[in-house]
Amino acid sequence: MPSQQVFEGKDDATYTTSNGAPFAVPYGAQKIGTTGPLLLQDFHHIDLLAHFDRERIPERVVHAKGFGAHGYFETTHDVSDLTCASLFKKVGTRARTTLRISTVGGESGSPDTARDPRGFAIKIRTDEGNLDWVFNNTPVFFIRDPAKFPHFIHTQKRDPQTHLKDADMFWDYLSQNPESTHQVMILFSDRGTPDGYHMHGYSGHTFKWVNAEGDWVYVQVHVRHDEGFKTLDNDTAGSLGGSDPDYSTQKLFEAIEAKKYPSWTVYVQTMTPQQAEQFRYNVLDLTKVWPHSEFPLRPVGKIVLDENPQNYFAEIEQAAFSPSHLVPGIEPSADPVLQSRLFSYPDTHRHRLGTNYQQLPVNAPVVPVANFQRDGAMTFVSQGPRPNYQSSIAPLAYKKKPYEEKDFKHEVFLGNARLDLSEINELDFEQPRALWAKAMDDTQREHLIYNLYCHMKNIKKAEIRDRQLSVFAAVDQSFADRLAKKLGASPVQPLKAAPAAELVRVKHNIGFKA
Repeated sequence: MPSQQVFEGKDDATYTTSNGAPFAVPYGAQKIGTTGPLLLQDFHHIDLLAHFDRERIPERVVHAKGFGAHGYFETTHDVSDLTCASLFKKVGTRARTTLRISTVGGESGSPDTARDPRGFAIKIRTDEGNLDWVFNNTPVFFIRDPAKFPHFIHTQKRDPQTHLKDADMFWDYLSQNPESTHQVMILFSDRGTPDGYHMHGYSGHTFKWVNAEGDWVYVQVHVRHDEGFKTLDNDTAGSLGGSDPDYSTQKLFEAIEAKKYPSWTVYVQTMTPQQAEQFRYNVLDLTKVWPHSEFPLRPVGKIVLDENPQNYFAEIEQAAFSPSHLVPGIEPSADPVLQSRLFSYPDTHRHRLGTNYQQLPVNAPVVPVANFQRDGAMTFVSQGPRPNYQSSIAPLAYKKKPYEEKDFKHEVFLGNARLDLSEINELDFEQPRALWAKAMDDTQREHLIYNLYCHMKNIKKAEIRDRQLSVFAAVDQSFADRLAKKLGASPVQPLKAAPAAELVRVKHNIGFKA
């Protein structure tokens, strides 16, 4: 954050009107006689009411309830072989950072402990501009087709008629989009109710990191809490939601005030284009993870939060994060959901905060901005007399990689890889099956079934319940049978999935082995 005046308690300031004129009676209103009526000339009173009527900006459509703080990112390992981004060129480089953690579906007054994925947004103010990592606390997501996103979010919100959350709406959507299974199982494990800020962050999306020679690799970023992730069980999270709905907000604030600064270690997984073409799963698929055994974590840096906001609205509510806020050396991949987010996030900021949202102190880069954007509401930085057309501003010349045939072939691969994303096939159940059979122990499996039961018992239509059970049966029949028994339902047959994606790729004739 840029330096600002700090006010602590009573600061002996003289009360003024909004135009700075001293005013003696803050609680007064001008009127005729002792009972009124009020006077139109009373600027202070009218201005007070008019501002009060406008002091709320639209809350975020998603991620409305959140908490955050400031700190720094520090590069701890040399990764200049991966990227030419200046942030990573020298070990020890630090950059001021803001981090916001949020629930996804609830309103701004909803409880911190709701069963929901968590947004994990990070703004790093580098000497090449702001780098935003707009992550989640889960490594996968519900969907991989951007056209589905608005409809998916609608099912997590309130019914248009009843204005109530609707379990049928929730499960009707998920059961008809089985690619969501991996995320659903994570969400209804205890990891769906993290304990405060003790959680990891994941890019989920695949990015491209480009080095100074123009060579690039695919990258996924992991931000792992140094004390490990901690969770709440379903009943504890529900109880806290009623008794202490701001539990996580308070926990972070008090930890920083006590100088127990939370910290995370940043890692990357990397994959070459050639490895992507031979990878068992689609590198653009947001519902899949990269196995650590094949693509190990490589340490990059550390994030430490050591400063609470002085004003929540100015520094957290007005913070505007976007995956399109990138710096040289970091580029988006062709992941279609990521590509859609590159537009959607700045667009919602322009609506919520205004055209010049990047000029607000919490969003402003620490480096000078020189471009041809001018004017508009709430302009604070007008760039003086500089013309707003191509003139003395010189575009930066980047070294372009020479054309190579293998690059063209990889673009063909990407084009065909996107076709895979529209199909549900057996590969969509491999990772959820491993989560159930290998990653979870007996207690965690029992908690998953109980957590699902607590939500699915509210489904009114048996066909929706049974359709979702058939999806879980495709993961593991015993999983579905145990859940069905708890719900008082009959066992179901597993969903029939298409052949594995390798067969789909062979059909497209792009050199894959069945």
